[in-house]
Amino acid sequence: MDKPDLETLIATARGELPADMVFRGGRVLDVVTGEMIEGDVAIAGSVIVGVGESYEAQEVVDVAGLTLVPGFIDTHLHIESSLVTPYEFDRCVGPRGVTTAICDPHEIANVIGMPGIEYFLEASRHTLMDIRVNLSSCVPSTEMETAGARIGAGELAAFKDHPRVIGLAEFMNFPGVIHRDAQAMAKLHAFEGRHIDGHAPRLSGRDLSAYAAAGIRTEHEATSAEEAREKLRKGLRVLIREGSVSKDMHALAPILNDLTSAYCCLCTDDRNPLDIAEHGHLDYMIRSLIGLGISPQAVYRAASLSAAEAFGLKDRGQIAPGKRADIVAVESLEECRATLVVSGGVILSDAAYSAREVIAPVGRRTVQAPKVGAVDFRTTGNREETDVIGILEGKIITEHLHENIAIFDGDKRPDPVRDLVKIAVIERHGRNGNIATGFVKGFGLKAGAIASTVCHDHHNIAVVGADYDDMALAANRLGEIEGGFVVVRDGAILAELALPVAGLMSLEPFEVVRDTLIPLRAAAAGLGVELQEPFLQLAFLALPVIPALKITDRGLVDVERFEIIS
Repeated sequence: MDKPDLETLIATARGELPADMVFRGGRVLDVVTGEMIEGDVAIAGSVIVGVGESYEAQEVVDVAGLTLVPGFIDTHLHIESSLVTPYEFDRCVGPRGVTTAICDPHEIANVIGMPGIEYFLEASRHTLMDIRVNLSSCVPSTEMETAGARIGAGELAAFKDHPRVIGLAEFMNFPGVIHRDAQAMAKLHAFEGRHIDGHAPRLSGRDLSAYAAAGIRTEHEATSAEEAREKLRKGLRVLIREGSVSKDMHALAPILNDLTSAYCCLCTDDRNPLDIAEHGHLDYMIRSLIGLGISPQAVYRAASLSAAEAFGLKDRGQIAPGKRADIVAVESLEECRATLVVSGGVILSDAAYSAREVIAPVGRRTVQAPKVGAVDFRTTGNREETDVIGILEGKIITEHLHENIAIFDGDKRPDPVRDLVKIAVIERHGRNGNIATGFVKGFGLKAGAIASTVCHDHHNIAVVGADYDDMALAANRLGEIEGGFVVVRDGAILAELALPVAGLMSLEPFEVVRDTLIPLRAAAAGLGVELQEPFLQLAFLALPVIPALKITDRGLVDVERFEIIS
């Protein structure tokens, strides 16, 4: 829906012209004062022109008994992690009340570079929700991995004035900021005065001050209330996160109240269609936070106006004249289940989604890994003491464990009885063919193997297993299906999901992806895996910017020291 000219907006607001649409019979939650406003909500084109008075309109929508709240804003997410294209993501979460999504397409950017970001910018022109892009700041995230692309400050700066771009996405290389690495500084200088998103897990004290002094203003990696409070005190707006793996909402709920809600926002980061179907998206966070005792005023403000202000989107976040017509109708503030959603003046419906223009995806045939065999998963060494990645379910941070693992025929083998299974990362971009192996504890896997090309952020092949032959079969199968998830046991493929768009996204509707994830989870559980989300949990074991121990194609990474373990 287009925005009318100023004269039309003013005349319609005064009642001199009929509105295009009026919502009548409901009440409006004002997220500034906390009041409930009775009366009409009038819309002209994509803009709200009146609230609380009576208006005539070409179309009157009866919302009797409903409460109208501002559309929800997801302040940080990777649409690729929903495993579907931007169009299917739009159709998946829009009806749940998400009218603005601020995405960082660094997953696809790490695979194919700037063409991936350009695809998201172009696709966002045709979605019903307003998708805004923060340009991916760390491609690759570090020099301790092999990504499919490299993006420099000059390439990013060329897009900083694009109308869909907000600023620079999560700056994961926080050591590069603190120690003034030349490449990091070039990007910071290029976006000085623009929005720069943060990513600084466990950073505190003077190092946190240095990070904030660089002009970074938002942060979604706080995992405790204490950490979040320090970040608030140092001028960072805290994005409370609840994804499929990164579940920080309960830990951070104590920081959210009527006072701090102006400086807190909500985000999902990475959330797949099955979790969305079973629990919800931002709507799930809203009802959960209210259920934890946070006032509806604080929660809805964090989900809308505070998010808009944090990212400089001054035209939305409140149901008020002059604001973008992003409105969610709910029967109950506490339950937060959308009955009707309006995005930019358009009522979301099957017909509206069908009318969108859809552009072809990019990033096909990107899995260029060499064929592997059982021998490639041997871990040689002459010391039984072994560095082991320790999984913490519901978190992307890990423990750095030390276990004694016996050596047989020059190899450290999986020991499922002790929950010590092999993990490997295989370079899949056709750059060097690297293969690194290690051990992980906490997966619960007793047999078989699981492999994935969703492997943050370099998106090489990650495979975890108790049997080398099964690991090889799973990894090689990913090349045949252009990427995705595979579960194998005793030489047989039990379940798989093809993600042929950069090895990250399906070409199928989100309902198909959702339904395919059910047998995938069941197959993983059949191997003994007890993790609620084994595939994304596996993906984050390869992210070398999140403490404490991770693995890339170049080896185990001690994130606390920011170095590869020899």
